[in-house]
Amino acid sequence: MPDRSVVWFRRDLRVADQPTFLAAADSDEALALFVLDPALIAPSGGARLTFLYGCLRELSAALGDRLLVVKGDPVDVVPRVAEAVSASVVHVAADFGPYGAKRDEGVEKALADAGRELHRIGSPYAVAPGRVVKSDGDPFKVFSPFRRAWADHGWRDPADTSAATVTWMDPSDKDGGPRAVRIPDDVAVDAELPEPGERAARAAWQDFLDIVDEYGDTRDRPDRPGTSRLSQYLKYGCIHPRTILADLAQRRSESANTYRTEIAWREFYADILFQRPDSARRNYDRSFDALPVATGKEADAAFEAWKEGRTGFPIVDAGMRQLRAEAWMHNRVRMIVASFLVKDLHLPWWWGARHFMQLLVDGDLASNQHGWQWTAGSGTDASPYFRVFNPITQGERFDPNGDYVRKYVPELRGIEGKAVHQPWKVGVPEGYPEPMVDHKAERQEALDRYEQVKNARR
Repeated sequence: MPDRSVVWFRRDLRVADQPTFLAAADSDEALALFVLDPALIAPSGGARLTFLYGCLRELSAALGDRLLVVKGDPVDVVPRVAEAVSASVVHVAADFGPYGAKRDEGVEKALADAGRELHRIGSPYAVAPGRVVKSDGDPFKVFSPFRRAWADHGWRDPADTSAATVTWMDPSDKDGGPRAVRIPDDVAVDAELPEPGERAARAAWQDFLDIVDEYGDTRDRPDRPGTSRLSQYLKYGCIHPRTILADLAQRRSESANTYRTEIAWREFYADILFQRPDSARRNYDRSFDALPVATGKEADAAFEAWKEGRTGFPIVDAGMRQLRAEAWMHNRVRMIVASFLVKDLHLPWWWGARHFMQLLVDGDLASNQHGWQWTAGSGTDASPYFRVFNPITQGERFDPNGDYVRKYVPELRGIEGKAVHQPWKVGVPEGYPEPMVDHKAERQEALDRYEQVKNARR
C-alpha cells in the first residue's frame, strides 16, 4: 500500500510558495482537497463566492484537474476523505480565525481518533498570529510597537515549491468517502470582478511593482490607480505575503516601506482577532458599549440611503456606488464612508461592517472588522474619537478634480472640477439628493455622544 497524504486547501489557493507541497512530497501520493463548507459559504456574498469558484477552477487546472471538491462539515468529511484514500496525514496551512481554529481542532480530534494526523505547516501570514509578543510574553495592543517587533522577528523566504515533486492522485481513484461535487457555477452579481487565481495575482503584483515607488504619494487618491488591488488575492492566498515582502526587500524607497507597513497592518489585525475573537462582533474597547446609537425607522432609512449611495455627499455616494459596481472600494474612501455612517448618522459600526462583508470581493474578517473599529474609535490604535471626517474637505483633498466622484455618480458629471463636492452651491442636478444631514451639527452630536463614553470610563 503506497504512503498517501491529503493536502487540504483553504486560504492558500496557489501552487507557488506552497509549504504544504513540500510536506506532501514525502508521500508516495497526495490527494488535493477543497471542502465547500456551508458554514463559510452561507455568509459569503456573491462576489466572494464567484471569485472563490474562479480561483478553484484555476487551481484545479494547475493540478492537472486533480482537485477533489466535496461539500459538508469538514469535521465530518475530511476524516472520511482521508480514510477513503488511506492517507495517514492531512496537510494544511494553519487557520487562526475564530471559526477556522475551532473547526481545525474538531478535524484534528476526529483524525486522531482514527489514527491519523492533521499537520499544520505555514499560514496565510508572513508571521503567524501569536508569534509576535512583548518581552513579557503579552500580546501587543498598539500597532507601532507591533510593527517594529514584527519586522525584527522576520519571516521565512518564499517556499521553493519547484523543489517539491508531488504525485497527485486522481480523485476518481478514491474508494468511498464523501461524494465529489463539481465546482459551482458563478453567482450572478452586478459587480465587475477582478480576474481570479494565482496567475492574475502574480500579474497584478508585477504591475504594482512598476509603480510601488510612487505608492506613498498616490495611495490616498481614489481618482488614480495608485494601490496594488491585491487584497482579494491575499484573502484567498493566491499570493502569499512572503512573496510580496521578498520582492519589497529589493526596494529601498520610502514608498516601498509604506507598502510593507500596510502588510504589517493586515498581520496586526489578524493577531488582534486571534487574541480577542470576540472583537469580530463586539467593541474591542468595551467602554464603547456605552456609546448611544441611532435606532428605529429613521435609522433604518438612513442606513438604506447610505447603502444606496444617496446621502447627498458626493464622495460618500461615489464610494458606496463603487462598492456595488466593483465589489471593492478604495481604502481612503472606506474610511470616509465609515466615518459618515458612525459619526454623521450615528449608526452602529457593525451595521456597516456587515454590509461590507456581504459585498466586498476581498472581505476579510480581521481587516474589515478592525478597520471599522478604527474609524468608530472602539478598536486598537483607534482614530481619536474627536476625529470626524468632513466628507466635503476629504473629497476636495483626495479627489481634487472630482474625477472619482464623476466616475461613479453620473448625476454629477455635468459639474466640472472640485465644485462637484458641493453641488448645492451650483445647483443640485435633478435626480441627485440634497445632503441628508448637516455635517457640522452631526459632528457636534457625535462629539457629545463620545463624551458620554469618556464620562463612563471615569
